[in-house]
Amino acid sequence: MSGYSRLAFVAAATVLVGSALALSGQAPPAAASASPAQPVLTVPGMPPVLDALNLYSETGKGKLSAATAGALERVYVPNRSENTVSVIDPATLKVIDKFKVGTNPQHVVPSWDLQTLWVANNAEGRADGSLTPINPQTGKPGKSIPVDDPYNLYFSPDGKLAIVVVEARKRLDFRDAHSMKLMYSIATPDCPGINHADFSIDGRFALFTCEFDGGITKIDQVNRKVLGTLKLSRYFNRPDALAVIAAPGKKPRNVPDPSQPGADICTTPGMPQDVRVSPDGKTFFVADMMADGVHLVDGETFRQIGFIETGVGAHGLYPSRDGKSLYVANRGSNKIHGARGGKGSISVIDFATRTVVKNWPIPGGGSPDMGNVSADGKHLWLSGRFDDTVYRVDTQSGAVDKIKVGREPHGLTVWPQPGRYSLGHTGNLR
Repeated sequence: MSGYSRLAFVAAATVLVGSALALSGQAPPAAASASPAQPVLTVPGMPPVLDALNLYSETGKGKLSAATAGALERVYVPNRSENTVSVIDPATLKVIDKFKVGTNPQHVVPSWDLQTLWVANNAEGRADGSLTPINPQTGKPGKSIPVDDPYNLYFSPDGKLAIVVVEARKRLDFRDAHSMKLMYSIATPDCPGINHADFSIDGRFALFTCEFDGGITKIDQVNRKVLGTLKLSRYFNRPDALAVIAAPGKKPRNVPDPSQPGADICTTPGMPQDVRVSPDGKTFFVADMMADGVHLVDGETFRQIGFIETGVGAHGLYPSRDGKSLYVANRGSNKIHGARGGKGSISVIDFATRTVVKNWPIPGGGSPDMGNVSADGKHLWLSGRFDDTVYRVDTQSGAVDKIKVGREPHGLTVWPQPGRYSLGHTGNLR
């Protein structure tokens, strides 16, 4: 995709975009979205931003890349506790295949060029982590590649590097996106449990969550360094509440709120999980399974500007195909290993108003975790982490279908998905 690097400044004109994609060997999109906003100056090699007001413009219904031609319509589910991947046919809602992968598969990740699905097997507490490639045209796995502790996997905006999230070692390993040869690393000592991420609209930086320290860290992608780490809290704008939480000594989970008689303050530190940026690229939404909601962080100033309460164990975040809504998977438990039949639900946040407009409980209880939206936008697919189940949620009514899979399903992906390229995770396409 070296043709993209010739574009130092990208205009939103269809002709220029088509020329840039032609240089890359890809067919130009059917149409570019018109936008009154100023064009986005991206990092070298990154595909152009076609709509500065909606970076999800090219992930809409029907916008499948030619690179996905021939890919089977499947849902790939990594079963963490049994080292397998279950394969679901979305047309029949049946498991039609299951195969062995490496130890502790966590996420199934589409590659930047949309040609491979990588299973991240991080082998918790061991030294034999690996990445298993799946051919999306056959649905079959290839030979695994040894990789140290790949809890999660992302890609640089120019597609040259795979970013392996080495959670247990507090670092990011940057590897060749195809061979997985290690190129360099960035240590993140102030980010215990480095976990999920999303990227700025221009590709200059990324925000990664720190699961075990209640924070989020900002990585300079250009200069290869950590810019800072920010603690997150649902009480971010309440100095009195923060003082109570920070006071020395052991405290119960809930203590009286000093400014609201009859109310409580939760003293438990947060556990940030998934991250997604707003359509205009300005605000990062961060799910927190302990705070039971979503933090809002201004990417440029790197400060918290809001909090939205959603449901118990807020975990996974997925934009709708029209880029107007954000689906929040609330896992139904504040525990890392929760019980079956928890208070799981899906909340729908309106990006424009930053409010919850719908909330759908899982019938009979459940544990919705990670997944993604179908290509047509009609269904949200999520793993049921503690219930050995996959949920297919109707994005209009909230109706839920359940499919039994293997033990402890985690970061499933739906394939194919619309978009020009993948930044990683279970399908962060743009």
